[in-house]
Amino acid sequence: MGTRERREREKAEVREKILDAARDLFANEGYEAVTMRKIAERIEYSPTVIYLYFKDKESVLHELCEIDFAALAQSFTSIAQISDPIERIYKAGFAYTEFALEHPNHYRLMFMTPHPPLDPTADGGEKVNPGEEAYAFLRGTVHAAMEAGRFRPTLDDPELIAQTLWAGLHGGVALQIAKANEGWIDWRPESRRMELMIDVLLRGLVQHED
Repeated sequence: MGTRERREREKAEVREKILDAARDLFANEGYEAVTMRKIAERIEYSPTVIYLYFKDKESVLHELCEIDFAALAQSFTSIAQISDPIERIYKAGFAYTEFALEHPNHYRLMFMTPHPPLDPTADGGEKVNPGEEAYAFLRGTVHAAMEAGRFRPTLDDPELIAQTLWAGLHGGVALQIAKANEGWIDWRPESRRMELMIDVLLRGLVQHED
């Protein structure tokens, strides 16, 4: 490996350390409580080094969200090919909960940590919330199910259905992440709880017990 390649690899490794430390701090201490200095202390670097990679903590958060939401969206890629929209919702629910339970710190930062509002004038262009793609996938699939007549006739708002599905799954996942290590409840396996949650939500929406 040449000198240039080695330097590029070292820079990538430092950047990854910064992002990993920031994700953990943001998720566990909250965005407002974290400073660039605190991120630097976590990886035992000087704050000056951190500023060589990111101009401020907002840019760190933005990149983390871009990376983590892209990983979540990637888990939906094969599911998008399923023709039956109800089956797509079912599989997407499992993919969502699987991602969350395999990457709890990612999930905490994405969905359980308040973020500052996006500044559309920053960096010379409009900023898009990185979570919109995953939500658009769910909303689009819900709309397809409605068009196919799969939901009860009284359910005519795809946004309401999508948000209710999301809220139900998020509640189960957040409870698992926040409380499952506490021993005062005889917890059933998370896979069984998540499967039941998805099943209950869909049975309450569809016209027939598919």
